[in-house]
Formats: sequence, structure tokens, C-alpha cells
Amino acid sequence: MPTSIPSIVPTERRDDVRNLAIIAHVDHGKTTLVDALLWQSGLFRDNQQVAERIMDSMDLEREKGITIMAKNTAITYGDRRINIVDTPGHADFGGEVERILKMVDGVLLLVDSAEGPMPQTRFVLRKALEAKLPTILVINKIDRSDARADEVLDEVFDLFVELEAPDELLDFPVYYTNAKSGTCRLEPDAEDQNLAPLLDEIVKTVPAPHHDPEGPLQFQMTTLDYDDYLGRLSIGRIFNGTLKKGQTVGWVSAAEAAPAKSQPRQEIELDEVKAARVNGLLGYEGLQRVPIDEAGPGDIVAVIGLDDIQIGDTLTSVEDPRPLPGISVDEPTITMTFGINDSPFSGKDGKHVTSRKLRERLEREVLGNPAIRVEDTESPETFRVSGRGELQLAILIEIMRRESYEMTVGKPDVVTRHVDGKVHEPMEHLVIDAPEEYVGVLTQKLAPRKGRMLELHNYGTGRVRLEFRIPSRGLIGFRTEFLTDTRGTGIMHHLFDGWEPWHGDIPHRSTGSLISDRHGKTTAYAIEGLQPRGTLLVGPGVEVYEGMIVGEHSRSNDLDVNITKEKKLTNIRSSTAEEFERLIPPKQLNLEQALELIKADEAVEVTPSAFRLRKKRLKAVDRKRKK
Repeated sequence: MPTSIPSIVPTERRDDVRNLAIIAHVDHGKTTLVDALLWQSGLFRDNQQVAERIMDSMDLEREKGITIMAKNTAITYGDRRINIVDTPGHADFGGEVERILKMVDGVLLLVDSAEGPMPQTRFVLRKALEAKLPTILVINKIDRSDARADEVLDEVFDLFVELEAPDELLDFPVYYTNAKSGTCRLEPDAEDQNLAPLLDEIVKTVPAPHHDPEGPLQFQMTTLDYDDYLGRLSIGRIFNGTLKKGQTVGWVSAAEAAPAKSQPRQEIELDEVKAARVNGLLGYEGLQRVPIDEAGPGDIVAVIGLDDIQIGDTLTSVEDPRPLPGISVDEPTITMTFGINDSPFSGKDGKHVTSRKLRERLEREVLGNPAIRVEDTESPETFRVSGRGELQLAILIEIMRRESYEMTVGKPDVVTRHVDGKVHEPMEHLVIDAPEEYVGVLTQKLAPRKGRMLELHNYGTGRVRLEFRIPSRGLIGFRTEFLTDTRGTGIMHHLFDGWEPWHGDIPHRSTGSLISDRHGKTTAYAIEGLQPRGTLLVGPGVEVYEGMIVGEHSRSNDLDVNITKEKKLTNIRSSTAEEFERLIPPKQLNLEQALELIKADEAVEVTPSAFRLRKKRLKAVDRKRKK
């Protein structure tokens, strides 16, 4: 029988806890500021050796210098515990931000003192304002020579107004920091202090968690993690009641609860509530997870022993179940195919090469990341994977590669939808920061990609900021051209910005491919002869196979080449040193560049030790038959 769900009316606050998320655009200094807060809270000894960007624990995060996965920490300030969540700054990982904001009661918005509000600043601030979270503005990197703190403050305030912030959230406190040195100021020209004033402001501005002392348990899971000894960890916040080790709780799936953007359900079937046992609880002290016996309202904890729980599920009372609304995440905009590696080199490098292993890994990713979608295709050996952007999918591929998976991934494409019988495509808000002498070439390159210039800002420092609205597919393959055109001095960021009717054809790569026509090992003699034909992607002594792409043709057509040809031997001795001196070094591509470069009939073969560009149909006769 269905049972009604009475609403819980918060009547008390727990003053010894504060829950705060640090949100910002990529590379504005979130993780560095968390480092400084951890140091000044007394978590580490003065002589303790601690790496920079402590919260970036993944190898990929340290290599790329960005935060990919949201992480929790806790510091003790006076008699209060402040739970801090470091969120990703790149728009492709916005799904992490949306989930994390469900766990906190306030946000610390970090903005670079020179760059000002950027696309991700707009995205995370909009999400925080939708949740009506009080905001503390921190203008970071105040020591920069090109800092313009007063102008940045005006730009942030204009952004609040543009996003229709409620009047009570417009009166936000402002601090000026140098996160690297762990100092803050109350005014741009004031003297530096430690971060104590900022911590005092957090305690003052971020509201204490409220709850109903008579209400039942309500715990919502927002993040998954895994421990080699404890197994799966379900991380989330207790909104009401008390959670204890060994307790039997009711578990309601997010699919059974109401979605976050719809009206709350008024009733729930009792058979939708499963009984589950909490085998253990972990709390946070600094960077460590510590075993605890029980936790109360407002606490962020990890639950041990729930192997099948998913993002957004609620743990509640068995007798009086009151599930929380499910977590809503914006839809994916980019999709690509993941398939088994069917090249001649398959199985030589990785451990997991079958479609069953690939499916299991992708399904496991979906459980912990609601921003990812996985669908079956016509082939049982290929899956369609959709996400927020190329970087998010490239990070997933890189993680799987390091876990010893082999796969073949296709060209990224956009997700479309039909509105009133018309095809609509995702749009992006593109922001470019580059030297002013490149304005002409950039606008010329973006025009055929259907980019519309919205604004041009010249701050008189020799650099300009250009803002465009452009279809998502117009940015596929653009980053490499952009870095070349700006001589590596340009910075570009983009953010999903709604849907518009299909904008027509957009030209992609204008050059063809140089394709190996046989299996073998490349030679310097063959490469020297092919250099006038285009840009080579491999050097001498590399194993290749028929159908593998070894270079970029200077013309628009594909060309099958023999890159393994050896020099005919004669009875006259000659040194090969001169041949090597004449060779141009091959163009080295990272994974993101490889995904941008390939065409619709091409793919990237990914293995633990390498990735190769190839044609989907390896044999030349099969490609001709397809045409």
C-alpha cells in the first residue's frame, strides 16, 4: 500500500558544523587555497613534507594541473568543524559540481584578479544561486602585476544581477587573497593577513545545518569511491536523523524518488523500500577518513557495505521512509563510440580486451558519474558513450588505458534533439584570451564554424578577450588550430549554452590521411621519401599495420603509402647518418589532439602503452567497396 510522505520541517540548527564548497573556473586557485586552509588549521607539522595541491590525488590531476573529481576534507576551527569540498573547475566535469552543491550550505566563489569571471564561473554560480546558497567572493592572485581587483568585483556583481540573484544574496562579503602565500586582505590595498578573517567569515556567512530532531533518518549519496580493504564507499550528507554503525536502514532508489526538478511525490510504495545494513561509517579529519560509530545532521560521511547503491539514492527509516528528491544533472552534449580493439596488435599490450570487460567498465563508470551515458549500438562489440565534452571523455579513456584496457574510439560528435519537428544542436559560450594581433585570424577561423561574436574586451594590456556563441561541433578540432594560430599564447574556455536549430554544415579537417598499405617496421629511407607528401606522425623503427594512419596528407584526399620500404643494398658502403639528419621529427599528438584530428571513417586505437590513429576499415579494398 502507498504511504504518504509528510514534509520535514527544520526546527533546529547544529552550530558546530559548516559545509562549504569551493567553486571557480579552472586554474583560478581553488586547490591551492584549500592547501593554505589545511596548513593554517594546524593539520600538518611545520616540518612535515606535503606535496603541493594536496587534494589533487589522482595522477591525471597532477599531470594536467586540474581538478577532475570532487574531494572532501575537514578542518577544525575553534570549536567548529568545517567540511570543505574542492570541486572541478572545467566545464566538462560540471556534473561533479551539480552533485556536490547538494551537500553544502554555502559556497566560496574564487575569481582570478586579472581574468575575472570566466565561463565556468557563470556555470557554477548559476547552480549555486538556483540552490539559494549564500556566497563568499574571494578575488585570488591579488599579487599579479596585471591584477584589476575593482573591475573584477564590478564584473562579478554584474554577473550576479545578470543571473537574477535574489536581493539577499547580492550583499556578499569580499576578500582578496594570495592563495600561494596563504594570505588575505579585506581591501585590495590593505596589508596582508593570514586566512583567519576568511575562516571567521565562513563561520559567520555559511548557515549551520538545520534539521528536525523528531524526524527520521535522511542520508543522500552523492559520490562513490573505492577502498582496496573496505570495498565500495558511499559518500554523502546526513540531512536529518542519526546514522549509526550496524544500523538497519531503508534504502530508496533515486529512480523511485522524485527527480529534483519535478514536484515531490506524495506517496511511495512500501515495497519500494529495501532494508540494508550499515557495516561501518567513516568521517573526515583533514585528508584522512577515520572510523566513527555514529554521525548526525549536517555530517558528510562515507558508508561501508552498500555495494549496489547509486548516485542520488536515499537511506532513510524503514518504518517511516522519507526519500529525498533525486539528483538532476544536465544532459550530455558530446558522444563517441567505444569498441573492442580489432587491429592486428590487439591483445599484445592490455589485459582487458573483450567487449564484456569493456561493457562492465563503462557500466561501472555510469554508477559513479551521472553525467556519463552509455548506450548499445547495432554491434554487440561497440557502445555509444556520451558526456559533457571532449575532455571528460578523453579523461575516461585515459583512466581506462591506465587500468590496462584496450579499445577503439571513434570521432566525437554532438548529441542532437528534435524540437517541434526541427533538429536542434547544443551551443557553447566560447571565451578566448589572446594577444590582440591575433584577433583577425581568430575571427576568420571561427566564422566558417558558425561562431557569432558577442563581445570584445580590450583592457589595454596587449591582450583581448573575445566572446562567441558557437555550435558545439564547431569546436571539435579547433583547439589544435587555435594553439597554432596564436603561437601557444592563447587561452580558450567554453561552456554549454543551450540549444539552437541546426546551423548547417561545418567544415572539419581539410587534409587527408597518409595510410600504411602493409604490415612492417617503418624505415628512415621510406620516411624521407614521404616527407614532401605531408606531416608524418611516426618516426623510424615503429611497427605499423595495413590501415594505420602514419601521417597527415598535404592534400584533401587519402593516400596509401609504403612506409616500410627499405633502401636497396649495393656493394658500395654508405653511411646512414645523413638520412637521419634529413628527417623531420614526427608530430607528437596527445589523446585530445588525436580525437580532434580523426575523421568520421577513422578511429583511435588505445592501449596501455600507446595510441594509434587508424581507419575503421583497415583493408584498402574494403574502404573502396564502402565508397
